[in-house]
Amino acid sequence: MINSEKIREYFPSLNRTDKNNNQIIYLDGPGGTQVPIQVIEGVSQYYIRSNANTHGEFVTSKETDFMMEGLRERASDMLGAEGLKTISIGQNMTTLNYSLARALSRRFKKGDEVVITELDHEANRGPWRVLEAAGIKLVEVNLMDTGTLDYTDFKNKINDKTVMVCMGMSSNALGTLNDFVEIGRYLKGKGCLFLLDAVHYAPHFSINVQELGCDFMLCSAYKFYGPHVSFLYSKPGLLDSMNPDRLVVQDQEAPYIIETGTLNHAACSGASSAIDFISSIGEGASLRERLESAYELISSHEFELAKHLYNSLNKHDKTTVIGPDFSSTKRTPTVSFTHIHFSPQEVCKKLASENICAWDGHFYALKAIQKLGLESSGGVTRLGVSLYNTKQEIDRVIEVITKI
Repeated sequence: MINSEKIREYFPSLNRTDKNNNQIIYLDGPGGTQVPIQVIEGVSQYYIRSNANTHGEFVTSKETDFMMEGLRERASDMLGAEGLKTISIGQNMTTLNYSLARALSRRFKKGDEVVITELDHEANRGPWRVLEAAGIKLVEVNLMDTGTLDYTDFKNKINDKTVMVCMGMSSNALGTLNDFVEIGRYLKGKGCLFLLDAVHYAPHFSINVQELGCDFMLCSAYKFYGPHVSFLYSKPGLLDSMNPDRLVVQDQEAPYIIETGTLNHAACSGASSAIDFISSIGEGASLRERLESAYELISSHEFELAKHLYNSLNKHDKTTVIGPDFSSTKRTPTVSFTHIHFSPQEVCKKLASENICAWDGHFYALKAIQKLGLESSGGVTRLGVSLYNTKQEIDRVIEVITKI
């Protein structure tokens, strides 16, 4: 069981109050979580002690090399990958995915098909548009009114022309948990690549890329208590068989071949600290074991709070929750809703007046919001539960929304 009070001691930003002495409540985690003191110190200590570029013969450069390799090792453990050579680092998930899409546009041929979904964040839709210039067709899987993908349609969209399938593990807009395991099984032996977007999934659940059988996976540290750094997992040998955009002076092998320019070393140090922070919540002999243990505690804690929030909102006749219900554990702790009288922006303004942080809009899952007919009314109000949230906070939010 999560010790919420102990956990909250690590997050300095949680202590902020407004002019009415209302303690700030962060339910904006799907857009980026708060960071613990361990991450803040990871960034600041790098600048204090080891600020240098890589591959030099002097002490701070060697310390930077050691830190960067350590981050790749930690990210590999976190994702259940085959080692540090499978982990590429980038500015953000979108940038990494654009680099990957451009590289694959040189590998695929005219007439090939790539499957994407209507539920995905634009970072796993927009980059694949670059393939169309090479005559590659994009095929979209339908989103149903329930906020879930149509898996019959999904399987029907896969044929002998399919060279790649790209899907999110969960929806950052609706909290839907996609059946990526079933799709992974269905793709076995079909000879196409499989990419998973784990940006909204990685903060809440443990991941094992080897068990999932995906070829690529992307996630972002600022969604799991770290700075703005993102990771690309590539199955061993895949990047080395590709031709990404890079300088001639760049290391010409995986995982570095797809990385452009000097990385943000201080942020990388903070990302390493974020993985260590998550692991400190769990138990086990190895980092991987501690991470798996921690995620069991985190997902259980977050699910119960989000279920309480969902059930309360679902009772109100003026609010409509968008997306799957909480009748099972197949759900992320993200609850989105609309109000019968007020736009999502107006609801968020009213919440902000009570020092409650919530998002409104489409959250770059534009196609999903359009498909559900919600774009013209401003999208949805999104409340995202994170590790540091408490039942008292959720009760307070429910109280404020009830008044609205």
